[in-house]
Amino acid sequence: MTAVDVSIARQTSMWRLLLRDKFACLAVVILLVVAASALVGPMLFGDLAVKQNLRAVNRPPFGLDDGWAFVLGSDSLGRSVLARLVVASRTTLSVALPAVMISLAVGSVWGMWAGYHRGWRESVSMRVADVILSFPSLLLAVVVLYVFSPSAGNIILVLAIARIPIYLRAARAESAELQSRLFVDAARTFGAKSWAIIGRHVAPTVMPTLFTVATLDFCFVMLTESSLSFLGIGIQPPDMSWGLMVSQGRQVLQSAWWIAVFPGLAIVVTTVSATVLASWARLAMDPGQRWRLTLTKEVKP
Repeated sequence: MTAVDVSIARQTSMWRLLLRDKFACLAVVILLVVAASALVGPMLFGDLAVKQNLRAVNRPPFGLDDGWAFVLGSDSLGRSVLARLVVASRTTLSVALPAVMISLAVGSVWGMWAGYHRGWRESVSMRVADVILSFPSLLLAVVVLYVFSPSAGNIILVLAIARIPIYLRAARAESAELQSRLFVDAARTFGAKSWAIIGRHVAPTVMPTLFTVATLDFCFVMLTESSLSFLGIGIQPPDMSWGLMVSQGRQVLQSAWWIAVFPGLAIVVTTVSATVLASWARLAMDPGQRWRLTLTKEVKP
């Protein structure tokens, strides 16, 4: 069997394992809908999300008198909550995804390098990680964004820096254990360079764990961005994000609850879906734990 056949068989097996887990399938569907909304939503709902209609202020949801665009109601300026919810998904994801990808790339490479070489490299790297982790991520973001302008770029930068130690420590622990394995010793004996060993032998073993951590960290970063926007130092109008929508709707929560509740539900559903998918991926990517996904529930008599 060729390497291509092995890859195809592995993908087929993963697909079958995913179909066996109903909650994981539902999580994938929800995340795909959110991703599709972020990609094409602003092109379809961009004008409707900012168009004001003072004759349709605080319209309640689940009514089609004003058209399907107002099925989730309108806000205090007569704007469609559904349209704003869809358009805001791009802003929320455009902050969370880059922050996670930057911290994943920097932390994983740094951690594998430190764990493979050990010695002073590992000690210095761990002390730097401890210093960064000594400051809570949300508090660090609040201080930085209070001093500098609260823009999307600054939010991405501060969250990426604050989350680097998570991947650094995970990659360091995995690579430190792998660097004493026989296959790594064999590659070193045959004269392979350190970066070649890390890229060819260490990284493929470490990355499944780091991707699982990144999926969970995506939830934390998205909640942090929503918290910053809720506090007024995150995304600023006229841009919109789910956290900013919750902040704008809290003032009329008793009379127009839907303005804040629906964005809050979007945050909860997206983070729960990502958590469920991360839990499934952690088992599916681990050959030693994959058998748990193949177990069938016993039929009670």
